[in-house]
Amino acid sequence: MKYLFAALAPALLAFAPPALAAPKQGDVIIRHVTIVDVETAKTVAGQAVVLKGDDIVAVGADAVIAKDWHAARTIEGKGGYLIPGLWDMHVHFGGGPELIEENRALLPLYVANGITTIRDCSGDLPEQVLAWRGEIAAGSLFGPRLLTSGAKIEGIAPVWKGTIEVGSAADVDAALDRLKTRDKVDFVKITDSTLKPELFLYALTKAKALGLRTSGHIPMALTVDQAVDAGISSIEHLDYAYNAGAKDEAAIAADFAAKRIDRAEANRRLDAGFDRDTAMAAYRRFAAKGVFVTPTLNGSRIIAYLDRDDHSKDEGLAYIGPKLRKTYDWRIERAAKADAAAIAARHKQIEDVATILPMLAEAGVPIIAGTDAGFLNSYNYPGFGLHDEIELFQQKGLTPAQALASATRAGPAWFGQLDRYGAIKPGMAADLVLLTKNPLEDIAATRAIDTVVMRGTVQDRAALDKMLVDARAKVAAWNAGAAKP
Repeated sequence: MKYLFAALAPALLAFAPPALAAPKQGDVIIRHVTIVDVETAKTVAGQAVVLKGDDIVAVGADAVIAKDWHAARTIEGKGGYLIPGLWDMHVHFGGGPELIEENRALLPLYVANGITTIRDCSGDLPEQVLAWRGEIAAGSLFGPRLLTSGAKIEGIAPVWKGTIEVGSAADVDAALDRLKTRDKVDFVKITDSTLKPELFLYALTKAKALGLRTSGHIPMALTVDQAVDAGISSIEHLDYAYNAGAKDEAAIAADFAAKRIDRAEANRRLDAGFDRDTAMAAYRRFAAKGVFVTPTLNGSRIIAYLDRDDHSKDEGLAYIGPKLRKTYDWRIERAAKADAAAIAARHKQIEDVATILPMLAEAGVPIIAGTDAGFLNSYNYPGFGLHDEIELFQQKGLTPAQALASATRAGPAWFGQLDRYGAIKPGMAADLVLLTKNPLEDIAATRAIDTVVMRGTVQDRAALDKMLVDARAKVAAWNAGAAKP
């Protein structure tokens, strides 16, 4: 009989019920977590998530996952809150070739703050940033996934360095061909220092025809509506969106274009002419056209209140190299030259501009979290600044859920990547942040980071702390070197 059983054993196993099947194998299991579904603003407790490579392969009730899956590493979530990786959709690297190392040292700061993707909106090191993008993707440089515009498109002899200067439609065509074909940029950045307004609109239209997303600064000689009609994909900085709320924006733009008024007078009239009904009509048009807005509100607020706030003891300064910190002086000195009337005006302006944040949300405009952190932008600290930004969103009227969506889903939505990022379910990227507090109750919870998973690689609290310690040590060494005679 025992020989008969032995002969039948393989056949019996073949027909064994699923409960007896061998557990499936993953690389990492995150157990006992509450998943934050950002899209629906709901939480699901008692869950587990399985990662394999850089993919999420299973999500479900903890007991079921524990029974069906094994993994080389298990993370005990302790009831913490699991969110998709954070995105900072407006950062800058720059300051010249001599600042390359200080800029590179900023990359781990993003990861230490739960930021797994960043969008570089152009500085004066475009070639270096393009190289970093490739190195990060290949795994030879540690940092968040990097998406970049490469060099920005500008007019002839602009204020900003590291640009592609264009003075004709043919120049724009050549610039876009270079960006799309040679640099394979993730989007196109267009700014308004010296760029002719008609070329700004042409660049938007041509980029859209080429399938390239665009972001930028809208020339004062144009209305925001003209940029929207031309196909701009995202408006950077909240003040441009605010301008669309002025009843007589078109007349102000025409007067500025004809040099009948200067920029200061144009801004004064735009502020005085703001009207809620006009603004809401404009914002509903943004939404209908698929235009996103990146407020960079905290960066603007820092600059507005440089006269009032003492940043000399900011903890963030410990992470900023001496040469990068020196680039702060430009804005600090400009702010210091303002008289009392100018100071009062900039205080009023930032508070007025901030009032449109809930209006944009009400109109259905997707709001993108982006910091504007980097060189030149005083006391706006890479990595840390994203938490400041979304906390300010909450203070100015967004719900915690809306603020969280701005930093987890708006970026992927803008890039057309919601099939891969912005949610926790099988098939999505293994970019995750485990929090000890619930961000749907208070967005400040995004600071309470226990673990970061980036491209499937786990960075626990000890590893994150080491990133910060190493970054401070590197800056301390640079500071010591700079202090030597």
